[in-house]
Amino acid sequence: MTEVDAIQDQAFPCRAVRVIDPFGAGGGPDIIGRAIAERLSEMWGQRVIVENHPGAGSTAAPALVAKALADGYTLLINTSAHAYSAAFSSGLSYDPLLDFVPVAALTSQPYVLVAGAQSGITSVRQLISAAEASPGRLRFASAGTGTGTHVAVEKVNRDLRITAVHAPPGAAESMSDVIAGTAAGRTVYAMSPISFAAPHLADGGLVALGVSTLRRSQLLPHIPSLAEVGVTDFDFPIWYGIWAPARTPSAIVGKITGAIATVLAAPELLDWLLRHDAEPMCMTQAEFAAFVVSESERAALLLSSG
Repeated sequence: MTEVDAIQDQAFPCRAVRVIDPFGAGGGPDIIGRAIAERLSEMWGQRVIVENHPGAGSTAAPALVAKALADGYTLLINTSAHAYSAAFSSGLSYDPLLDFVPVAALTSQPYVLVAGAQSGITSVRQLISAAEASPGRLRFASAGTGTGTHVAVEKVNRDLRITAVHAPPGAAESMSDVIAGTAAGRTVYAMSPISFAAPHLADGGLVALGVSTLRRSQLLPHIPSLAEVGVTDFDFPIWYGIWAPARTPSAIVGKITGAIATVLAAPELLDWLLRHDAEPMCMTQAEFAAFVVSESERAALLLSSG
């Protein structure tokens, strides 16, 4: 490290920090990212700005960050999809593992497995029966190939021995397709972040079949876990993290990691996160880096055995 680099590391941050979100406003990374950014701004005395860059199957934002200067001022907030995409996506303009350094684990939350009300499916048992009645023809939606919503359903399908077709229109469109039911080849079921599914569960367009973690969700306390309804030991949360471009100086990575850990441990934010059913993931930077690799390997194994 040069003397100039050392001085820059000590002064970090001396200007605004951008946090790039691959999804639209109102999604989990956006909501949690803005809550954390607000408190980092207060701690650092510099603006921390969350920017939504959806597009290209949620790969536009990582592509932008991968090409950014490795100085800590452009970060990526992403879901578990970032780790999974290394196994499921080809032809990316970036390497999800090699072009980024994992900085900090944030939180994890349950998904909810849903079916369209028009499908008539109201339980996991009925989903299995529908798949057996039309082997290889049932369709499921996701936010995109290699996303958490895709990998989670692939695991459900494998565990329940369901053969189905993946039809990924996108995060918002996936709920519309499932609500439309089986008409015109539309999709029948999906795994969804609870925030996306909740309005449609309330108005009757969707039916919840189970949540994806061993514990029930406090946002949907009346919905059983998938493990409770026959998907043995199923535990597959959506999780969020922060990444920086590869070659970001370790001193800057350490500063960001430490600041985020402090923010996540603050009682006020901790209470806010728990009320939003988000559990902080207590990991060091090295532990998070190893976790990202292990999650990518888990997705690759699922793909190879599917």
